[in-house]
Amino acid sequence: MLAANRLELPVVAAYQTDVAAYASRYGVALSTALAEQHIRRLHRRATMTLVPSGGSEAQLARLGVDRMRRWGRGVDAELFHPGRRSGSLLRRTDGVVVGYVGRLAPEKQVEDLRALDGLPGIRLVIIGDGPSRAKLEALLPHAEFRGHLAGEELAAVVASFDVFVHPGESETFGQTLQEAHASGVPVVATGRGGPLDLVRMGIDGWLYRPGDLADLRMRVADLAGDARKRRAFGCAGREAVEQRSWSAAGDQLLAHFDDARALHSADRASVTVRARRPELPQPRAGVRRRYIALGDSLTEGLCDPAPDGTLRGWADRLALLLAAEGGLRYANLALRSRRVSDVCGTQLQRARALQPDLVSILAGANDLVKPWPDVRRMAAELEEAVARLRADGAEVLLVTPFLPRRREAVLLRRRFAAFADELTGVAARTGATLLDTDLLPLLGERRNWGEDLVHLSSRGHRLLAYRAAELLGVPHADALGLLDESFHGEEAALRMQWWRRHALPWIWRRMRGRYAGEGRTAKHDDYVFLGRGRVSVGERAPEA
Repeated sequence: MLAANRLELPVVAAYQTDVAAYASRYGVALSTALAEQHIRRLHRRATMTLVPSGGSEAQLARLGVDRMRRWGRGVDAELFHPGRRSGSLLRRTDGVVVGYVGRLAPEKQVEDLRALDGLPGIRLVIIGDGPSRAKLEALLPHAEFRGHLAGEELAAVVASFDVFVHPGESETFGQTLQEAHASGVPVVATGRGGPLDLVRMGIDGWLYRPGDLADLRMRVADLAGDARKRRAFGCAGREAVEQRSWSAAGDQLLAHFDDARALHSADRASVTVRARRPELPQPRAGVRRRYIALGDSLTEGLCDPAPDGTLRGWADRLALLLAAEGGLRYANLALRSRRVSDVCGTQLQRARALQPDLVSILAGANDLVKPWPDVRRMAAELEEAVARLRADGAEVLLVTPFLPRRREAVLLRRRFAAFADELTGVAARTGATLLDTDLLPLLGERRNWGEDLVHLSSRGHRLLAYRAAELLGVPHADALGLLDESFHGEEAALRMQWWRRHALPWIWRRMRGRYAGEGRTAKHDDYVFLGRGRVSVGERAPEA
């Protein structure tokens, strides 16, 4: 997404796996909401999302995803064909063969097939392998497990089934159902997800009520006891898939790509109209002579001490990288404990008075850790601030707040993700440059966080600075970042007592109604000049 955005290319996302349902099936239900939030952010940022079924489309629509197009899957109707049926292949007797094909894993719910135990006249054959095989062999002692099959061998076995059954409720499509139909085999599947689009009730198969194993048993028994119905359903299934070739699916995909290009062009034109105001000055490409950093303690540079004992942070490091292009006047107005209202108030007022070419804004973390933050109000306040700076002719770098990868941070991740999602819209509407820290997974690692576990370490500040510089087009920023990292690969281990030095003082201040930034002033309330061989304070910028 980030690379495509830089290259101004459309992005087509294909939704294939119900990650949220998988999380629940694998016993980590607490992460389901986080998975849904991630899916929502990813697909809302795409130019277009391809969904394989109506169930997937409805699921993403509930998460707020739009611009979806239906794209199913092709099937090899020559490989999977009724002519491959063999009466001797499965060593059939007088019984009806009920078969399943697929991965043997929790999300496939193969254990539900125990509902068929004791059903007279049937034989259960399971094709596939996976982590649940041993457990399933114990649960289904009367089933025949054939392991993983592929190619012509698989096609012959599927064609030799009398009934195909698939119990998984988290299928976004269900390719094996198509292959069964192509083989002339009727299907019994759960009435949820992909099967809803592939199985026509009473025509080429049955859909049973999700979770209702008695209904599953009844549907299989109905087909097992009626050979004429099985043949009719099988013929109808074959006719339904004969036109679903991979060639046709490929042509449909190319048409969706053309549609995505058109949508992307319309998006760019729309953003330009909203963000650019012809009557007001716009930032001049490549001209960055005055840079101002706004924000809280993360931008002030806590836990990133310079050799002289002063604080330096990612914004200070970014300023040095920008200064290498020919000198830079830099001001850092960030102060610890400040919230969005502070940044959009006094900090914004001072910044506008200094007439910057570039402004970076990293704010919101102090609001988001409070009970019941109003995420939309915060984003609206920031959008107004960004719009004012853009109207003044300044370029704006908007950075999303972030969290360390710690167990305690899980409780806050959802609101941080929601705020980042709002900032994505702010950037699109105002023409700001967005540094989405969600796309920097390394930033959450423990080594990138300071001794207080709240602020970035020097390593983390370096990482953020180089990614910001790369996003702003600073020449060779990525290579410089790798070189810098080689000089700091082994930083001294921090020995400290976290509770005594950081947690308890913070709690004590809050009990007294105080905050860390009381009485402090910004470290660079006016421009300092950064250039070759000198740093001077208070030097005013020349007239543009």
